[in-house]
Amino acid sequence: MTNRDDALRKEQGWTGPEESNFAAVPEQPRPVAPPTVAVPPPAPPRPEGWGQPRPPSWPPPRRHPGPPPQQHGGAPWPDRPPAGPEGYPAAPQPGSYADRIRAGDLVPTRKPAPGRGWRLAVYKATFGMVNLGPSPEERRLAELEARIRGPLRGHFKVGVMGKGGAGKTTVSACIGSVLAELRQDDRVVAVDADTAFGKLGSRVDPKAQGSFWELAGDQHLETFADVRNRVGNNSAGLFVLAGEATPARRRVLDPAIYREAISRLDRHFTISIIDCSSTMDTPVTQEVLRDLDALVVVSTPWVDGAAAAGQTLDWLAARGLTGLLQRTIVVLNDSDGHADKRTRTILAQQFSSQGQRLIEVPFDGHLRPGGVIDGTREMSRSTRRRFLEICAALAAHFPTHDDRSRERH
Repeated sequence: MTNRDDALRKEQGWTGPEESNFAAVPEQPRPVAPPTVAVPPPAPPRPEGWGQPRPPSWPPPRRHPGPPPQQHGGAPWPDRPPAGPEGYPAAPQPGSYADRIRAGDLVPTRKPAPGRGWRLAVYKATFGMVNLGPSPEERRLAELEARIRGPLRGHFKVGVMGKGGAGKTTVSACIGSVLAELRQDDRVVAVDADTAFGKLGSRVDPKAQGSFWELAGDQHLETFADVRNRVGNNSAGLFVLAGEATPARRRVLDPAIYREAISRLDRHFTISIIDCSSTMDTPVTQEVLRDLDALVVVSTPWVDGAAAAGQTLDWLAARGLTGLLQRTIVVLNDSDGHADKRTRTILAQQFSSQGQRLIEVPFDGHLRPGGVIDGTREMSRSTRRRFLEICAALAAHFPTHDDRSRERH
């Protein structure tokens, strides 16, 4: 037998002698034992109430926060928010890129340039390189103007009362001009309801032809153009409904005519300044007071004028008009420039002690001679600021909702 045969015998598993008549015996498979089944130990006895529903007063089970599931690469899955404290999801972040981009964080704020004074001189001398900004006075005026331009819904009516010679007609024209200049989106009208030959038309527009009777008697006033032919106006944008122009044909204004004329004006005008009569007991004045949102009582800085203003306030309180009294502003008007400082101080303390808002208007030579008040350009700086304060105090009573049928008094 060759070496090759011996190798074949070993490869095929031959165990017998090397003779050729013996065959290879195949290897028998080993018996496999059946798997053993582990028997669990008996469970301990369960406590009473096991498996019952959880009472609603029990707090929810607290779960310990675990690490968020990771995707390939180590980053958390994008569809699951990051865990916050106590394992609950954190507050959602803004989902829009536009919400994250804020103009205030990117665009630098520009300081407004000064309007006057030495700050303006420095600004011009340095060609705008040195900008100190507005002065405290300019910022105060800008704040007052912003309050006057505040939101207004519906109609707003202001009555102006005062003793004869106190300057109530001038105050009415100035208040209306300031409101017309700063609220150009609203139409402002001044109404002469003084039955004792009021002069409001001459202070706003001496050419005004219309009056209460023409406005109430015309049944074809449908558009503002129709009403425009019945009222005058000045360059500030203030319209005026004048009183009786010709004393020769004296007509007495009654509440019915006043009410009809005002209802027609309310269709086209948002703000009305009513120049009332000096006598509070007249029927027209009482009709005016029923429809006012605020009241201005004009007083001279002397004892007789202040006493008349005090009587007006007492009359309002005696008639139960406490709501209107709380919306009343007392204007101490120095119409002739001879007011004593000590007297003005005492009067201001007396009115303020009763809880009334008081604003002093200094003497202004441009307003004293009479004539047309075209706006605030000709006023002195101190006078214009005082009228801004008056209008800003009135703006605090602007109606915030359109309710034209409410009881204002």
